[in-house]
Amino acid sequence: MPTIHWLGAGLSSVPGIRRLIENGHKLVVWNRTIAKAEEATQGLSGDFSVRSFSMEALEAEIKEGDVAVSMLPGDFHPLIAKICLSANANFVSSSYIAPAMRDLDAVAKEKGLVLLNEIGLDPGIDHLMAHLLMADYKASGAYDPKNEHFFRSYCGGLSEVKNDFCYKFSWSPLGVLKALRSPSKSLKDGKDYDVSRPWDAVESYTLDLENGPETFEVYPNRDSLPYIEEYGFDGLNMNQFVRGTLRYGGWSSAWDHIFKEVEILSGPEGDARLEEIAAELWSKYAVEEGEADRVVLSVDITAKKDGKIVYDKSFVMDAYGDAHHTAMARLVSTPVSYGVEAVLAGEIAPGVHAAPSDPTIAGKWIDNLRGAGEKMEIIDHLS
Repeated sequence: MPTIHWLGAGLSSVPGIRRLIENGHKLVVWNRTIAKAEEATQGLSGDFSVRSFSMEALEAEIKEGDVAVSMLPGDFHPLIAKICLSANANFVSSSYIAPAMRDLDAVAKEKGLVLLNEIGLDPGIDHLMAHLLMADYKASGAYDPKNEHFFRSYCGGLSEVKNDFCYKFSWSPLGVLKALRSPSKSLKDGKDYDVSRPWDAVESYTLDLENGPETFEVYPNRDSLPYIEEYGFDGLNMNQFVRGTLRYGGWSSAWDHIFKEVEILSGPEGDARLEEIAAELWSKYAVEEGEADRVVLSVDITAKKDGKIVYDKSFVMDAYGDAHHTAMARLVSTPVSYGVEAVLAGEIAPGVHAAPSDPTIAGKWIDNLRGAGEKMEIIDHLS
C-alpha cells in the first residue's frame, strides 16, 4: 500500500488527516513538533505514525508510488515536489502553482507522476464551482461566444458575528497585512484592470443566502487572468473576469487607518512595523475560544445578448465552524484529501495541475462535500 506523507499538522490540516486515516489509508504525519502531529491524530486507530519533519528525513523515507501532501509554507512546495520526482512519488498541495512548480511539468509527465495543486478552498473549491458552472452554461441554450460575459468569484474567511472591525483573525494577522501590499490583475469593462492597492478597488456585493440577502465588500486578489483559459473562457467576449476577496460590509471603513499606514511602509523598518501591527491586531481581534468562524464563497457567471441577460447563475456556499473543526480547516483540508485519493486512484493525468476541470470529478467532490454537511447551492437568478 502506498504511504501518504502529510507534511504539516496545523489546524487547517486536521480534518483531512483524520478523514484519510478513517478511510483506511496508510499515513505518516510529519510536523516540526511531534506533539502537534500527535494531537491531530488523537483518538484514531489505523495505519499511521507521526514523525518530526525535516527535508532530509522525508527524502530518506519517501518511496516510489507514495504521495507527499505539503501543507507547509509555499516556498517548500517546489523543493518537496523535486524530492517526489526523484523518488518517483506524487505530490499534492492546496497552494497556488508557483512558476518553480510549473517548471516541473515536463519532468512529471515524462515520469508519469502527478503534481496536484490548488485543491483547498480558495484556490480549490472555487475552481470546482467555476468548472461546473461553465459546463452548465456551455450546455445551455443561452451559450454563445459572442455574448457579453461576466465572471466573478469571491471568497472570504469571516468571524461568526460581525464586529466593529468587521474581521477576526484565526491565525497571525501578518499574512493578511502582507496581502494588502500585493497588486492584482483582472478584467473590468472589457479591459485589463490593474490594482496596486486593494482598498482602491473595493465594491459592494450582495448575495442571496439562506437567511436572506446580505451585502459584503469585495476586491480583486492576485492575478485572475490565467484562469480565463483555465476555466474555458478563452475565445469568449469577456466584459469582466475577477477572482477576489470577500469581507463584511463596512470593512474598508473600519480598516482605513490600517490602509493608510500599510501604504507608507517599506524596507526592513516597514516589515518590522508590519509585525508590530499584526501583534496589536492579534491582541484585539483574535477568534475567541469556542467561537465559530464563517466562510462565504460565491462564483457566478452572467451572459448578456444584445444587452439582455440570457444566463445568470451563482454557486454559493455559506459555512460555519462546528464543535469539531473550523469551517476554514474543513474546507481547506477535506478537498486536499479528495485530491490524494484521486491521485492514488489514477484519476489525475501526469503533470502539474490545479483542481480538476473534469465536471465528473468536480461534481463528485462537490457532492461529497454536500454529503459531509456543507451547504452549497446553485442559484438561477432568471428562474
